[in-house]
Amino acid sequence: MDDAPEKAQRAPAPHPDRSGIRRAFLASLTGTALEWYDFAVYSAAAALVFGDLFFPTGDSYTGTLLAFSTYAVGYLSRPLGGLVFGRLGDVIGRKKVLIATLVLIGVSTFVIGLLPTYATAGVTAPIALVLLRFVQGVGVGGEWGGAVLLSSEYGDPRRRGFYASAAQIGPPAGNLLANGVLAALGALLTEDQFNLWGWRVAFLLSAALVGFGLWTRAKLEETPVFKAMTAEQSRPEAPVREVLATQRRALAAAILSRVGPDVLYAMFTVFVLTYATGELDMSRGSALAAVLVGSGLQVFLIPLAGALSDRVNRRVLYGCGAVGAGLWPFVFFPLANTRTWILLALGVVVGLALHSLMYGPQAAFVAEQFTPRLRYTGSSLAYTFAGLIGGAVAPLIFTALLGTFNSWVPLALYIALAAAVTVAGVSLGRDAEPEADVRPVTASETARVS
Repeated sequence: MDDAPEKAQRAPAPHPDRSGIRRAFLASLTGTALEWYDFAVYSAAAALVFGDLFFPTGDSYTGTLLAFSTYAVGYLSRPLGGLVFGRLGDVIGRKKVLIATLVLIGVSTFVIGLLPTYATAGVTAPIALVLLRFVQGVGVGGEWGGAVLLSSEYGDPRRRGFYASAAQIGPPAGNLLANGVLAALGALLTEDQFNLWGWRVAFLLSAALVGFGLWTRAKLEETPVFKAMTAEQSRPEAPVREVLATQRRALAAAILSRVGPDVLYAMFTVFVLTYATGELDMSRGSALAAVLVGSGLQVFLIPLAGALSDRVNRRVLYGCGAVGAGLWPFVFFPLANTRTWILLALGVVVGLALHSLMYGPQAAFVAEQFTPRLRYTGSSLAYTFAGLIGGAVAPLIFTALLGTFNSWVPLALYIALAAAVTVAGVSLGRDAEPEADVRPVTASETARVS
């Protein structure tokens, strides 16, 4: 345990000027958006083309299922990224780790754009795709926790909901950008051109996007909270072990709270593409347009929900979003089954709006479950392990349920169950303690506050 002098323990964390706060917010938002562009473009490609190009079986259902299996690999590898980069983030600092994760995802995404397909390279092609997807997941596993801390530890801890939402805007912004690029390519190219080479353009663009993300992050200093921990000599030596030993309830609450949002997001940004094109015989462009509209609104709804959670009880707001998420699929599927684009889009928009009510406060809620000196590790572990039981398997379960029962009802029940798990997690969690960032908790105090 760390026995820092009393004077050092009471030293306040230095806070930068407003320009530093704005730069941190922008760096968190843009870097995460660019990384999620890479992740989202893969997800969309898995739903639209990867089944035929990398897993040809003669059966479109089986090919899609195999393509979604590679989607799951990106989640299965996240805990490795959370363990490795989460620990490093609490030991060597937030900034260095966030630059490493950005490079890791950018390089793997660019190489996917160069891969030969099954028709050219045989079984080597899907193996290489799975390996690169694994690397993507490792990077994303270490990215989220650090991006949350980058913005929230620069800002006023009493407004953590708003500042931490910068990282939460990244996924819909990246999803919007990815689907926008794919939609533009689909409109400009014939289906044969898109399947032959057009999809590659979306992956190759990641090189320029990641370069911009690196530029924004390289200009930042380390966060004030981490600087304070360094000055107090309170950085943990074995943060993973400490989290598992002293923060078990916090970890359980954070993991469970993420399951519902992950499953809901997988439905309304990934599986809805398969459902609309495969079950409803709607065009690829129509399905992508519905997701684009919903993702575009999320860019504004998520920070609004984060800011609202600073004014009302964060856990109550989060729980209300989860209850709505559990009920909405029973309305969405009848709307979508009319095969009317406006009703499909309405269903997606409301679904993603309910997701925003959870996702906006989520980063702050997860981060504040852990003491500052263990926050990167704890947040990363919660994020990555929740992905295993939430987002990783959701498209596979959706596909299997629909193929087995040929009905939307089991899909809606599955989402409702995931939402109930989130309600349990939010109930288990604790409310914010902004004063913890003013004097970062030292090792000797960790057990008492966990």
